[in-house]
Amino acid sequence: MLVKTFGSSVYGVEAITITIEVNVSMGQGYAIVGMPDIAVRESIQRTESAIKSNGYYMPRTKVVVNLAPADIRKSGSAFDLPIAIAVLAASEQISRPERLNDFVIMGELSLDGSIQAIKGALPIAIQTRKEGFFGLIVPKENEREAGMVSNLNVYGVSHITELVAFFENESCIEPVEVNTREEFFHDQYDFDIDFSDVKGQENIKRALEIAAAGAHNAILIGPPGAGKTMLAKRLPTILPPLSLQEALETTKIHSVAGKLLAGSSLISKRPFRYPHHTISDIALVGGGSNPQPGEISLAHNGVLFLDELPEFKRSVLEVMRQPMEERMINISRAKMSLEFPSNFMLIASMNPCPCGYFNHPEKECTCLPGTVPKYLNKVSGPLLDRIDLHVEVTPVPYADLSNTLHKSENSETIRSRVLKAREIQASRFKEHPGIYANAQMSSKLVREICTISSVGENLLKRSMEKLNLSARAYDRILKVSRTIADLENSLEIKPEHLAEAINYRNLDREGWAG
Repeated sequence: MLVKTFGSSVYGVEAITITIEVNVSMGQGYAIVGMPDIAVRESIQRTESAIKSNGYYMPRTKVVVNLAPADIRKSGSAFDLPIAIAVLAASEQISRPERLNDFVIMGELSLDGSIQAIKGALPIAIQTRKEGFFGLIVPKENEREAGMVSNLNVYGVSHITELVAFFENESCIEPVEVNTREEFFHDQYDFDIDFSDVKGQENIKRALEIAAAGAHNAILIGPPGAGKTMLAKRLPTILPPLSLQEALETTKIHSVAGKLLAGSSLISKRPFRYPHHTISDIALVGGGSNPQPGEISLAHNGVLFLDELPEFKRSVLEVMRQPMEERMINISRAKMSLEFPSNFMLIASMNPCPCGYFNHPEKECTCLPGTVPKYLNKVSGPLLDRIDLHVEVTPVPYADLSNTLHKSENSETIRSRVLKAREIQASRFKEHPGIYANAQMSSKLVREICTISSVGENLLKRSMEKLNLSARAYDRILKVSRTIADLENSLEIKPEHLAEAINYRNLDREGWAG
């Protein structure tokens, strides 16, 4: 008897519906065809054990499982459940196999028949609704994640016997109900950290406020213990909250990568990714034999923080250059080409030298002659050109640390100014789809929008000549000055705005870019 069930396979951040055909006929042996990987081929052993351990029988005749379309590679263990249900229906242990046509079924089976969580439940649910299926059946741990998709019945099951009883009309499983908007807005501003925790460092807070207001990349350079990591971790608390569309995009990427917590639904805060400096190229940008999103894509709509930037392999840093410009990563294979979104803010930090005390006001640098330039040149000039703000971080004096009378601004106050600046930019770019912040302007838009007076032109010309800045740095200065003007609600870019923006090219001025 031939029976069909439906599953789904994730490629990139999108899903494709897969038809699972099972034919039980005369003969002997089990076979899975349709370009399965090792995990899918091993499915038949898990299926057999789960079926037998729950009182059903595994056909002792020939069982052929076909995964269509057959020219697309299938990977992972999530096909266990639809294969098992199709085997039971084809061997007439489920009396109404026609009901299977209304559902997409996904889940990994344990040997005792319990159902384990899968990756990519959200894109699978979106594709299931798009193709007009009545419902989606997923493991219990994934039901809230998939349940965010409206106009789709999502059923969470924890054991194969529950699903068999459901198809036999012996029990009723209620579809999960998730209030997407309530889930989304509930935890948007619930942060464990705040800028009010930071003593002193007002100039660094100002730089990060500018970065947040214009979505600019920034690098913090200073000695150990100056507060670089502490400040960077608090940047998401002053960024504008995720829109519902951004939250769905972000959740979809984390779902595909298997980074969502069990039982969670929508990501409501901007992600903050903090990879170690030993990370590989593929782990950062994504890829592999079965391409998965990397840290750059996991930071989509959020912040990617690279601590101790010169300690990263040079090849790892160089592969970031194209995603930083294009906001998209293209991964090509012989039979497929995938795209992973990578619209992130880069915040990096570094010591000025191997010992960390070059240019320190109190401690002496112990590095050998020639060591400092060699250390700083580990970060290439083209990469630094793509970072808008170069910020020098100095140690906090004891007087600031011990001052209990002065109250630092909290994140909510700073965020309110950032939101006003972003509203100005949203109005400015409403005729330019895909652009919502100053940092995303093309060179053509920079020339149109970032007009400056003759005084500002002379100031910028002298600075460009003295600091030997590149054409890309010229655009960066204009973008940052436009953001500074937006924070002050100024229609024009004034010379003082340009001067502050030029001041954030510290690495160029000191010759640190090599």
